[in-house]
Amino acid sequence: MKSWWQNVVKDYFTFTAKERNGLIIMLLFSAVIFLSSRLFTAKKIPINTNSFQRELADLKIAVDSSRNNESYRRNDNYVDYARPQQYKNSDYSKGELFDFDPNTLDINGWRRLGVREKTINTIQHFLAKGYKFRQPEDIKKVYGLSQRDAERLIPFIHILQKETSANRYLSNRGNSTTPANATTEIKKIQLIDINTADTTAFIALPGIGHKLAARIINFRQKLGGFSSVAQLGETYGIPDSTFQDIKPHLQCNTSVLKTININTADINELRAHPYLRWNIANAIINYRQQHGVYKSVEDIRKIDIVTDELYNKIAPYLTI
Repeated sequence: MKSWWQNVVKDYFTFTAKERNGLIIMLLFSAVIFLSSRLFTAKKIPINTNSFQRELADLKIAVDSSRNNESYRRNDNYVDYARPQQYKNSDYSKGELFDFDPNTLDINGWRRLGVREKTINTIQHFLAKGYKFRQPEDIKKVYGLSQRDAERLIPFIHILQKETSANRYLSNRGNSTTPANATTEIKKIQLIDINTADTTAFIALPGIGHKLAARIINFRQKLGGFSSVAQLGETYGIPDSTFQDIKPHLQCNTSVLKTININTADINELRAHPYLRWNIANAIINYRQQHGVYKSVEDIRKIDIVTDELYNKIAPYLTI
């Protein structure tokens, strides 16, 4: 038993000179670290919280006294027509007052009225999209225009009503003072054919710019021509208000429509039309293969997925 303990002590507690020196160095290094942590303690720097408390109190007052509860930053170009905006009295500005139409007033005119540059940009952006001020009170809904400024401008707003038909012009032509005025007015209400008009003709319409004119012509080419005036209103990006304004100036000649022969067309030719999705085009081809050639365009009504609405839209573009 004694020899066993001697072997254990010899195996686990006997060190060479190199191991003994390493152990001593490690113990000394540990002692130095321990004593250093006791002797060199970090000094606590007192923190003055008075400044922070004052800033916090100012922030609370600012939040509590805010008139606008929105927690997000709004774009200066955004016009909220759902409700009037409220602003501080410091936003109130004075300018030269005169009668004006907000739909036609230029930038210099708005500056004369004392309107801020950002607000002017907002108004110009609003008008460029084809929207219009319908009544003087609409000015209150412009984001960036203070309530007091709006009240100051409203008595001087006179929105001119455009002539929307030739008959209205003829009934009021006695009010024209010169032949030049009459010529200009007639030119404004001249009808254009939406199937032959170019971009210049469309741009001449109120609320239609280069981009919308290009979209109209692109849509017309994909359709193969417009089958009705109402179809132009389906063009992507045209607001309904703009379409209603230009509608009296439009006419449609359907004799130039490009048609598709449903007895000879392949699936790619059919699906290229905006009104024919792939499943509709595929159904038309399958029905023809199963039942033979179509006897009339109306035969496609026998296809289950061809609704009455779809048939009425696509029928002008089909032939046999």
